[in-house]
Order: sequence, then structure tokens, then C-alpha cells
Amino acid sequence: MKLAGLKSLESAHDDSIWAATWIPANDTRPFSLLLTGSLDESVRLWKADDDVVLERTNTGHSLGVVSVAAHPSGVIAASASLDSFVRVFDVDSNTTIATLEAPPSESWQMQFHPKGTMLAVAGGSSTSIKVWDTSTWQLVASLQIPRPESSKPNDKIATKKFVLSVAWSPDGRRLACGSMDGTISVFDVSRGKFLHHLEGHLMPVRSLIYSPSDPRVLFSGSDDAHIHMYDAEGKSLIGSMSGHSSWVLSIDASPDGGAIASGSSDKTVKLWDLNMRAAVQSMTNHSDMVWGVAFRPPGGAGVRSGRLASVSDDKSISLYDYS
Repeated sequence: MKLAGLKSLESAHDDSIWAATWIPANDTRPFSLLLTGSLDESVRLWKADDDVVLERTNTGHSLGVVSVAAHPSGVIAASASLDSFVRVFDVDSNTTIATLEAPPSESWQMQFHPKGTMLAVAGGSSTSIKVWDTSTWQLVASLQIPRPESSKPNDKIATKKFVLSVAWSPDGRRLACGSMDGTISVFDVSRGKFLHHLEGHLMPVRSLIYSPSDPRVLFSGSDDAHIHMYDAEGKSLIGSMSGHSSWVLSIDASPDGGAIASGSSDKTVKLWDLNMRAAVQSMTNHSDMVWGVAFRPPGGAGVRSGRLASVSDDKSISLYDYS
């Protein structure tokens, strides 16, 4: 498996790019779009195959965009901002479908349910995951991380358990979230019940992704510079991978489940072979922290090979061939 650099677009936004995801191809649009969010308060949609071409710029947030998410249908997407609002919009028309707010907390990472029925948002200092129903846009659950037995609610707990990252299992039965203190919490969604913590990281867990090929396996990226593989059901650490020299800010799993890509504050993008449990490649396209990495989902007209995109504080987008 390898990455080959295809294109780097400088000044893709006017400020740091903190988020990226792919909007899947669908019947009306036979190609995927790359969706990016920036501290310049905008969201941009790009046609990105061998080149990176701007399709549209969305405005509407009053502070920087920290997360973007795409519905599996490819019809709607969402952006979350430091202004505490999540904007849900129609991909093709940019019509606002819903504006979600969960005060007093800010929204961090978010992800749509694999079947698209719900949107889960990492709830920051609320120490919870907020879950919205995508047919009514009503808040249907607030999954709270349990406090340590002895403690009274206080600011220190909120800081330690501050929720940065969130991930659905491929079967949609579990939600995991990563916190500032390095713990990962796993919930049974249908029962709205906290199941257990996964431990091993000692610093913030900024990115989580379940394996597309094994619903039990969860990957995490942390400021401790490690990527962990957990059996999220059996509560055990399967493996730990190191190679970055600084914080791991973003991870994503290849659609075939064989590889992980990671972006780091050490300015590199790394490709990890999961059989070897080691980094097999390090890309140095970026000149600043890499906040987002995202593999293109399979599907679309004339799609021959895999793609990976990365975004950075250097305001650029890099596109790679993955084979």
C-alpha cells in the first residue's frame, strides 16, 4: 500500500483549515466532493480527483469551523463552529436545513450514523455526546460521561472530560467519544447507556474511527503521539503504534480496512499498515500542523483508485493517490 502525491493547493482558505471530509457520490451527482472547514469561518466544497477545483464557498458561521460531516446519502452535510452552532445544509443548493445548538456547550467533532438516521456531536465542556434525529432535527439523546464516584460537579472534571472526538461503530449500535484526559467512553446508543472506558492514552484524544471491516475495532489518535487499536467491546488495548514526533490530530481508516492515515502537529501525514502495525510512509507536503486526513469513500462514476486528502494550518489541501 502506498500514497503518491497528486496535487497540493496553496491558500485553499484564508486561514487554517481544521476539518475535512468527503461527501459521497449519489444518483444526482456521480462524483464525491471534498468538504473543508476553516478558521476563516467558511466551508468549501471541492471537486477533487486529480486536481482540486473549488465548487462553492458556504458562509454563515460567525467563528471558525472546527468540524464537518457528510450524510451517507451525499445529499446533506453539516458544519460545526466555535460559535456553538451546527449548520446542516443541502449539498447541491446550500439551503440551510437546520441550525442546531446545544448551549452552553460548543460543538466539536461530529459524525452521521452509518444509515444517516442520527447526527452525533462531541459536546465539549458539557462532557457528553449530543445526538440529533435527522428527520426532525430534535435532540434525542445527551449521552453523559459518568463522573468519578466521589466527585462533585466542578470545572476541573469538565476540563478533564471535555469531549473532543466522536465515532459511530459501523453497525450504528455504539458511539465512542474521546476526552481531554485521554479516556475514551463507549455508549450503547439504543439504550442510551454508558458501557465502559477505554484507557491507555494520557493526553487528549482528538480523533476516533472504527474499523470499516471489524465493528469491534476502534482506532484513536492522541496528543501523546500514539495511535491505539482497541477491542471496544472487550475493553482491551490490541496495539499501540508510534512514529509521529508530536500530537496526532486526525486519523481515518481506508475503505478496505487495511490502512490508517494520520495527520499530526509534526506537519506530516503518515500511512500505517495494520497488518504490520507500523508506519509505511510519511508525507511532508505541509509546512504546518495537519488537522485533517480523510479517505474518499468508494463509489462514483469512473473512480479507479483511492484518494486521501489532508488539510493544515498552512491553509493548503493536499490530495494523494492511495493504492
